[in-house]
Amino acid sequence: MPEGDTVHRAARRLDDVLAGRTVVRSDLRVPAFATIDFAGEPIHSVGSRGKHLLMRIGDRVLHTHLKMEGEWRIVPAGRRWPRPAHRARAVIEVDGLTAVGFDLGVVEVFPAAEEGDRLAHLGPDLLGPDWDAAEAARRLAAGPEVPAVVALADQRNLAGLGNVLVNEVCFLRGIRPDRPIGEVDLAPTIDLARRVIVANRDRIERTTTGDTRPGRRLWVYGRAGEPCRRCGTRIEHGRFGRNPVEVRETYWCPHCQR
Repeated sequence: MPEGDTVHRAARRLDDVLAGRTVVRSDLRVPAFATIDFAGEPIHSVGSRGKHLLMRIGDRVLHTHLKMEGEWRIVPAGRRWPRPAHRARAVIEVDGLTAVGFDLGVVEVFPAAEEGDRLAHLGPDLLGPDWDAAEAARRLAAGPEVPAVVALADQRNLAGLGNVLVNEVCFLRGIRPDRPIGEVDLAPTIDLARRVIVANRDRIERTTTGDTRPGRRLWVYGRAGEPCRRCGTRIEHGRFGRNPVEVRETYWCPHCQR
């Protein structure tokens, strides 16, 4: 699933080419909103909140979530779409180009006045202007028994971290992923999480090691059975979650994360 830095970058790219322009044609290919037509309405801005992408058009908001495989692409007029048309879920066309949302996990429209209420369940946005480390710590501390890897990935605590960055932050802080979050020193962990996601905000290829070469960008994520880059111990792999639906693939070094 794309993480907050990826969604932030996508929103900024869309905002650069769409904000201030008028919709020529729209096509929402989901039954609940298929009759909505944005044609003739101005696009005020495109922004993100955690992993949620918000296209503000007229007096409404087109809210999308990429989930596992979603992507927004900008296609110049007359060019062939990069994915099959049947995979498009949202199409917003302005003069000269089309923004196409492929394989989107969520597509919905609601009044602009409801944006705050609709996203009120989210914790402070690590990449947002309202970032509040103290509030994130308060939310994390409210569930002291929750495993660290689960608590940090919970968007109700802090918005933007995905599975990759959660695993990497736990490694960098030396935290076992199954350690209760109530036993974790929250302030430096939250500070590191923000520094890591901000550092990757403008990068196409995410890295937590500082090395951008293929195969060298991450410390533990996706490296089960490989030697730890720091101590040489084999990376372990497990699955953690509040319930079977929320289980996440997790990686850690049993020597460095004690």
